[in-house]
Amino acid sequence: MDNKQKNKQDEGTFTIDKELDLRGVMCPFNFVKTKLELENMPEDSILKINLDHGDPIKNVPASVEMEGHIILKIELLESHAKVWIQKQSS
Repeated sequence: MDNKQKNKQDEGTFTIDKELDLRGVMCPFNFVKTKLELENMPEDSILKINLDHGDPIKNVPASVEMEGHIILKIELLESHAKVWIQKQSS
C-alpha cells in the first residue's frame, strides 16, 4: 500500500482523499475554500465537506456542479450536512 492509499479514509462506499469542515464559514467563502481545495487535488479524487444548513447546503453543491465536478452524495444530519464531491478535470 502506497502513502496515498494510507492517507485515504474509507467512508463506506467512498474512499475520501481530503475532508474540509466548513461549518460556521459564511457564503461565498465556503465555496471559495472548496474550489481552492479541489484545484489542488488530482482528478477523480474525492473531497468530503461539512456544511451548515441553509444557504451553504443550497449554494455550495450547485456551484461545485457548475464548475464541472460531481456531487456523489449529500447526507443531511440534524446539525449539518456532509457532501462528497468527485473532482473532474477543469
